[in-house]
Amino acid sequence: MLTPQIQDWKKVQQELAERLIVQPLNPLPRFVAGVDAAFSTDMKTVLAAAVVYDRIERKIIEVRHADRPVLVPYIPGFLSFREGPAVLAAIRALRHEFGVICFDGQGIAHPRRCGIATHMSITLDVPGIGVAKSRLFGTYREPGELAGESSPLMDNKEQIGVVLRTRDHVRPLFISIGHRINLASAVELVLACCDGKRLPEPTRQADIEVAKLKKPVATDNLWTQLNAATHNT
Repeated sequence: MLTPQIQDWKKVQQELAERLIVQPLNPLPRFVAGVDAAFSTDMKTVLAAAVVYDRIERKIIEVRHADRPVLVPYIPGFLSFREGPAVLAAIRALRHEFGVICFDGQGIAHPRRCGIATHMSITLDVPGIGVAKSRLFGTYREPGELAGESSPLMDNKEQIGVVLRTRDHVRPLFISIGHRINLASAVELVLACCDGKRLPEPTRQADIEVAKLKKPVATDNLWTQLNAATHNT
């Protein structure tokens, strides 16, 4: 039996999914945002990082962080209610322009067509792409082993995503529409941002930034810093 809270969450997802816009993203934007989230070691805080990547110069030009208390338990299919507040805060902190956001998670490849990428990008009303490392929902055949090869991710007769090989002989990614983009544009953009790696640079660098936030300051290093500060005063 569904709790009232989960029933409310399902209603929110269904209402957001009805606002989904599918359209080509043409031309592909030069500046691409990426966002990722994780949890503090005590699991009491959601840590999020958002970056802006310059596809032409192939470098990160802005990084922003945000954190929010964990107020919602982990329930499969409702990740955006747990991580969303911190993710939105990190994205809204960005000052440089960007034309699309890559999310480390699902877009419409979700039972109610509203994974975190769709939820967040519709909330912000910006183009968004779900770039997931694993499958949440749907069926597929393994794509070919070379970069750029793909296979459809299906829910019965409906295509909800693309299983995309982004690097030769490595595990594929699960690409799905977030909002204001179509699958062809999403695949093209992800491949344009991979730079020879499995993950596109916007989400790869956001993941690196989140890892930095999770890493505790070593006690020895902290004492070294305190002693140095004392001697310099």
